[in-house]
Amino acid sequence: MDTSRSKSGPNPLHFPLEPVTLKGSSVFRCAAGDGQADCSLPLNYAIWHLTSSLLAVAFLSSFGSSMLYGYNLAVVNSPAVYIKDFYNKTVVSRNGTGLSGETLTLMYSLTVSVFAIGGLLGSLIVGMLVTRFGRKGTVINTSVLVFIAGSLMGFSRICGSPEMVIFGRFITGIHSGISLSVVPMYLGEIAPKNLRGFLGLVPSIFIGTGVFAAQILGLHELLGKEEHWPLFLSVVVLPTFIQLMLLPWFPESPRYLLIEKHNVHATITALKQYRAKCNIQAEIEEMQEEQHSLSSVETLSVWKLLLDDTVRWQVLSVVVINIGMQLSGIDAIWFYTNDIFKNAGIPAPEIQYTTAGTGVIEIIAGLIGCFTIEKLGRRPLMIGGFAMMGICSGGITLALLLQTHLPFMRYISVCCVVGIIAGFCIGPAGVPFLITAELFKQSHRPAAYIIGGSLNWLSNFTVGFVFPFLQMSAGAYCYLVFATICVFVAIYVYIVIPETKNKTFMEISRMFSKKEAVLETQGLIHGDQLKLKKMNGYGGMEHASLEFDSSSS
Repeated sequence: MDTSRSKSGPNPLHFPLEPVTLKGSSVFRCAAGDGQADCSLPLNYAIWHLTSSLLAVAFLSSFGSSMLYGYNLAVVNSPAVYIKDFYNKTVVSRNGTGLSGETLTLMYSLTVSVFAIGGLLGSLIVGMLVTRFGRKGTVINTSVLVFIAGSLMGFSRICGSPEMVIFGRFITGIHSGISLSVVPMYLGEIAPKNLRGFLGLVPSIFIGTGVFAAQILGLHELLGKEEHWPLFLSVVVLPTFIQLMLLPWFPESPRYLLIEKHNVHATITALKQYRAKCNIQAEIEEMQEEQHSLSSVETLSVWKLLLDDTVRWQVLSVVVINIGMQLSGIDAIWFYTNDIFKNAGIPAPEIQYTTAGTGVIEIIAGLIGCFTIEKLGRRPLMIGGFAMMGICSGGITLALLLQTHLPFMRYISVCCVVGIIAGFCIGPAGVPFLITAELFKQSHRPAAYIIGGSLNWLSNFTVGFVFPFLQMSAGAYCYLVFATICVFVAIYVYIVIPETKNKTFMEISRMFSKKEAVLETQGLIHGDQLKLKKMNGYGGMEHASLEFDSSSS
């Protein structure tokens, strides 16, 4: 191991570094001050432990932000009849005549879909917010949107205003659009490399928890009664209030503090809280290396990111996995779960409880993904999840075509629904947001999240708008479209996206630089080394080996 950089490089902590030997490899012992314990760790591979601060931030940011996205996806399903009745009665009291069936359906559809429109807007402004307020600052400052939306929806019936419900849904969409990007970005930057996957999937678990909470609270025994629907819509203020009370006590992202704010003292303070009793010198130097590589590069706009040839494979990967995440058909499956269960012979009164059972599957699958990602890696969860969804989507088509002749195929369709939901929650539900953080450096990351988030919401809206027409025209074969997309994304991940497990952001950058060189010079290079041009900090080292990790291709 080359230790020259560590001996002579900048040492902002002013800790004495002494080379020692540990099982045949060079390491540095850091005599930390300020009550920090001594420890010996290799600078190129440090095993960090999950601290209470890391876990608390992951839970608080996900509980008060990510969970609301899942909750708001499902919250309007059970009180749909009551909301429509409120709209109709309000119009009668205003105009003396009620709404036609088509107009009432249009108003309710607007109530549902305006959430996605707000989400698209939120995803477009997230880059500006995280640059100005920071990662934690954006999470905290945008929580005011939840209180505004909750107040509008909670008092809508008292005020006799359907507009308050619709506008409240729009504002919750803005908050969710911001949260879906900023929370994974925040957790990805505070997490050490060996825990980045684990912490990065925590938001997806809470999204599933939010869906499950909406399904449970929507039961008739709880908040599923007519008089309770305004409370049912506005209960989102409670987790956000808890988040707002506790999250400000934790530090901002150390990478943001050092690379963008150049505040070394605040960075050290933050790392000491997030990395208890270990040498943080190696991580500081890795951040400084990234900072140095970006010394002449400002935070990129979306347009500049799209024009940057040095990150074209990263951008394309973000586009493919985020579009594939929504076009996998998961939203269509969630929307038609009740119909599939009804066709399987489940009694109508019990379908709501069966549907709530799928929420448990979401949480369990999310936990499996969260606790295995650091062992298996990102690629297996993505490839396996999309492949499982593709196979089960094809299975649903087969089951729907044969269930009139073979009654047992109805139960096959139920198993396929469970398989699609489980496959989605194990990997595709959360890994794309994590991958977006890992594939880019600090200057490119906000624009990358804008691209990924906006495509995610546009694809979500497209599926919701197009699927009913697709189903009418193609019937059971419509699920083959989703199966094809899932298989394509799985193949793309297998061929293009390298494994990022336990890699620093700089190491991931160099991996793509090497792959770029290999892809552009197929068969033209007769040596084992290539001199790469350094551009915008994304070029490799002066002489970068072309050997590529087999797990990365």
